[in-house]
Amino acid sequence: METRARSRNGDDWILTTVGTQFRKPLAREFYDRDPRRASRELLGKVLVRREAYQLLAARIVEVEAYLGENDPAAHSFAGQTARNAVLFGPPGYAYVYFIYGNHYCLNVSCLPDGVAGGILFRAVEPLAGMEQMARSRNVSMVSPRDLRKLTSGPGRLAEAFGITRERDNGKDLTSAQSDLFIADDEYRVRRVLTTPRIGITKAAERRLRYVIAGNEFVSGAKTGNR
Repeated sequence: METRARSRNGDDWILTTVGTQFRKPLAREFYDRDPRRASRELLGKVLVRREAYQLLAARIVEVEAYLGENDPAAHSFAGQTARNAVLFGPPGYAYVYFIYGNHYCLNVSCLPDGVAGGILFRAVEPLAGMEQMARSRNVSMVSPRDLRKLTSGPGRLAEAFGITRERDNGKDLTSAQSDLFIADDEYRVRRVLTTPRIGITKAAERRLRYVIAGNEFVSGAKTGNR
């Protein structure tokens, strides 16, 4: 599969083959653990969407952990409902919700079946399929610097990847047949920062936001302690 991708040498744009690089999803065991540990290790992995004739890919640079029924900020805090049932199911499934009446947010379930926990994807760095992302976001791409407009923030990244609740909620992100999954291209993150979660009012003091230090695609504040 041939698609347009970013060069890792500066801001040039190159045409490269990336289909085989992002073919294999992370195994379910990756998510079957504490969301805090999984969050750290998700940084640097690649979010992948397979479209009919194109592949979208972006590196995960910012996530937040939500600890289930022990976390007042988690959707699962008050118990299982039809809306949040994915969070109480097996690990490795997409939980998508609609917020503020205008955008979707992508999460992945963690911990064993029956125990709620999850991770919110807050920002990713585009690697492939940026032209399609720009069309989905209705954003003009004048220069590579405009890339940040595509996927910096949970609503932006969901729109760029065509993620909706109807299309993706409950989708198995560990399945090789899935059109949405997370892959490992063996990229190594040099430094991880932790900060309080942002955009919430309950349990906002907990340092459960994880970001790749210095990455330009991180949303909101970019400071914190290791």
